[in-house]
Amino acid sequence: MARWSAEHPWRAIALWVVFVAVCFVGGNMAGTVEASNSDQAIGESGRADVIVNDGKFDNPATESVLITPLSGQLDRGAADKAAADVAAAMKALPEVASVSDPLPSHDGGALLVRVTMSGDPETAQERVGKLLDATAGVQKAHPELRVEETGGESIGQAMDDTLGKDFQRAEFLSLPVTFAILIVAFGALIAAGVPVLLALMSVAAALGLSTLASHLVPSTDTTASVILLIGMAVGVDYSLFYLRREREERAKGRNHLDAVEIAAETSGHAVVVSGIAVTIAMAGLFLAGDVVFSSLAVGSILVVLVSVIGSLTVLPALLSKLGRWIDRPRVPVLWRLTRPRAASEGQSKVWGFILRPALRKPAITLTVSVLALLALAAPALTMRLSFPGMEDLPRTTPAMQAYDRLVKAYPSNGTVHTIAVRVPAGQLDATKAALAELANRAAADPLFAPLDEAPDIEVSADGTVAVLDVATPFAGRSDQAKESLTRLREVMVPQTVGKVAGTEAAVGGFVGADVDYADHVKHKLPLVVGFVLVLTFLVMAFTFRSVVVAVTSIALNLLSAGASYGLVVLIFQGTWAEGILGFKSMDAVVSWLPLFLFVVLFGLSMDYHVFVVSRIREAVKQGMSTRDAVAHGITGSAGVVTSAAIVMVAVFSIFATLSTVDMKQLGVGLAAAILLDATIIRAVVLPSLMTMLGNANWWAPRFMRRREVPPATPAHERELVGSSR
Repeated sequence: MARWSAEHPWRAIALWVVFVAVCFVGGNMAGTVEASNSDQAIGESGRADVIVNDGKFDNPATESVLITPLSGQLDRGAADKAAADVAAAMKALPEVASVSDPLPSHDGGALLVRVTMSGDPETAQERVGKLLDATAGVQKAHPELRVEETGGESIGQAMDDTLGKDFQRAEFLSLPVTFAILIVAFGALIAAGVPVLLALMSVAAALGLSTLASHLVPSTDTTASVILLIGMAVGVDYSLFYLRREREERAKGRNHLDAVEIAAETSGHAVVVSGIAVTIAMAGLFLAGDVVFSSLAVGSILVVLVSVIGSLTVLPALLSKLGRWIDRPRVPVLWRLTRPRAASEGQSKVWGFILRPALRKPAITLTVSVLALLALAAPALTMRLSFPGMEDLPRTTPAMQAYDRLVKAYPSNGTVHTIAVRVPAGQLDATKAALAELANRAAADPLFAPLDEAPDIEVSADGTVAVLDVATPFAGRSDQAKESLTRLREVMVPQTVGKVAGTEAAVGGFVGADVDYADHVKHKLPLVVGFVLVLTFLVMAFTFRSVVVAVTSIALNLLSAGASYGLVVLIFQGTWAEGILGFKSMDAVVSWLPLFLFVVLFGLSMDYHVFVVSRIREAVKQGMSTRDAVAHGITGSAGVVTSAAIVMVAVFSIFATLSTVDMKQLGVGLAAAILLDATIIRAVVLPSLMTMLGNANWWAPRFMRRREVPPATPAHERELVGSSR
């Protein structure tokens, strides 16, 4: 494929451009099928969501205007006037359907006005600005009071503004940072630009293909972001591996076609194996039984496969067409630093010094390094899983500050359990009576919030679904909130609604979803891990014709993943790093992170491992001893692997600067794992292990062995050798 592309560059480039354009345009024309709530239903909370959706309730968007004193006691007269002004200002807006009467808090320290918005609740966030302006006007007229608005729409708008700026900054920084690192790695602008260009084109094609695939596997909001994240990582890596080997062969005197072919047989082969390994790791997400993970798996697999295809087709064509122009325009100082490495990789004195302990005393070096990584992984044993809640959102916006004051004054507006009931024919009155009894029993229980008003039992238009919200005054992730969920599910619901014949009841809400999803991940994680390990073992054993290489590859990647888990727990389940990274500890790891982090890390770590072991295996076939081959393979790949790792660590570290704790955890986890893999694993653990094993590295059963043609020899030269024989 590579030689044909190099010999017919314009055809290969044209076919690639057409392929990307057809994928992108075709995908946009087909449109995206978004995952529904029923697609994302997990556990009892998922069943509750399905029941509520089946009720087809008309749930308009609502906002809350809170009136409190700036200090001291609330002046009720002034507060009533402010509430009247709020009602008048809101009723004058076409975006408002109704305004409630003022509701005083139990302690008399606050006054609440609820506002119901008109129109489609899906677009309410776009229209909530007029309500915020009205509230600001009332605040200006009553400077002696605090008049502020909060609610789902105003908080959503504030978070979108904050997070939108975060993601824009991350996207703005990621490309220049990647390009700058590649300039340092290659010392030439065109050589640095080619990997970025191909990665972006692969991402564009994969985005189009993912929209087509959404008609089979519904898509979620995070799919596009993951495609961009994975696509830039593997796309740049694959091009780097290929480009550095092609430059190395040209520096040895090969012509362009031969250099491209050798790069394809060596680095290109490693890219294909790595792509298969990443695909297998991502395919493990399908076993999670979760549409979110399935959507991420589809997007990741597509962008990896497209990147592999691009590295074997359009990249050789570009290299053939550009020729030595790939090294133009040169950056004077950087070019002088990078050019000798391209011509004589494997002679790095720095890496020779780094490898010295592993090569001279492999057993001691291996023992110390593995024990250090296991110590770093140890905190993962105390990992707790949870969803980020309202308490984890940044408190820098007025809407979130108002929300905190609202929940303090009116606890029933905080964490809420949703009891959803399917009502059998003729049992509506009995069901409503049972729900009312449940609400009153909960109000008398200290685990639940007292009622601010009569229980609000919603019934669907056809009378088949009834819904009741029961609030708890405790934070969503607290032990008390989880205890209240258990009491509802195991005691209160069975003793009230459960006694009505034929009803189906489920308890949902944030706490229920949090508990159910954590249990779901704990149940599915071993299945996914087992699938990934078994198939990765088979791929590595088949590729390298060695059972030992396959086993050690898996062991080292597990060690790297475990260490990154431990680091995430150490940082985010404690408080010592809050000031450094700018977050508030949620005393837990985000529920979806361990599963997603494992498959991504296992896949991306295989990039480096396959590339390095391929160079070592290549040296062994050329007659070197295992010890010399290890030194040659690692130092020879040091430049390209280090550059690729720096790119990944830099991009992932940008995500650690985002405002939300889940993105911080993802960025830190990915960056830490890649850093550990490219340094300790590659420079210490791998060489010491392979040196200690010696020829045993290449052991395999007889049926797996085969006689292989030595690599790094162009096809036409092998033909000449064969004819002379």
